Amino acid sequence: MCYYNGVKVSKNQLIKLLQLEKEINNIINTEIPLQSGFEYKEWPILKPVNGGSDVELTMAHWEFIPAWSKSMEEVNEARKKFTTLNAIGEELFDKKTYKDAAMKRRCLVLSSGFYEWRHYKPEGSKKDIAYPYYVSLPGKEYFYMAGIWQPWTDRTSGETMDTFAIVTTKANSLMEGVHNKKKRMPTILPEALAFEWLQDGLSQERIKELATYQFPAEEMAAHTIPKDFKIYEDPTAEFQYSELPPLGNDGPMMNIGLFG
Repeated sequence: MCYYNGVKVSKNQLIKLLQLEKEINNIINTEIPLQSGFEYKEWPILKPVNGGSDVELTMAHWEFIPAWSKSMEEVNEARKKFTTLNAIGEELFDKKTYKDAAMKRRCLVLSSGFYEWRHYKPEGSKKDIAYPYYVSLPGKEYFYMAGIWQPWTDRTSGETMDTFAIVTTKANSLMEGVHNKKKRMPTILPEALAFEWLQDGLSQERIKELATYQFPAEEMAAHTIPKDFKIYEDPTAEFQYSELPPLGNDGPMMNIGLFG
């Protein structure tokens, strides 16, 4: 769930969060049409500065690595058992791995759209087939997903990095149709709530409220894409499947109003 993300913001743009603006410098990559979390690469995030009165746009390792992990070898072994690419919003304070970060180290994950799969069993098929969708916010070049971050040092190599996980919540009406197996979605925050998410002094109750926020379905859109979209220059290009019924009652294969 939200293991595939995309961001495409031109280098001459400013990243804005309410009254705050940040330039995209040469070390920040905001032109990534498609990246899988399982590549364990860097992704652009916004970290709070001075208690949230300012922000820092930086690259961070997409995978939350707990401070007690001693080496990348240990991290690789842990990956065989579980993933920390996402963190379930309802359980942030129930998990030792995420509790401290949820309280003290919240960030925003930059996105222009994410990829998810809908499972459907066509007539004559013996099993469900997974159909990929691209999900975006019409009119928004980019938006913010809630995240938590953790500084980490490999004690064998001395390498240091910031690491993060995307926070997820229960699916809204659109995402219930798209991600119809687990019915989850990334926690997308409108600007005012995104700014609040970065502030110091929030109560545990308020953090959990923000972590489980459901972005309005009517402000989102989703369309099907080719099953081999990963090899396309434009992985977001629409593709229609004649055997797949629409998500709603707006006619066949229309964009339906709205990466645990």
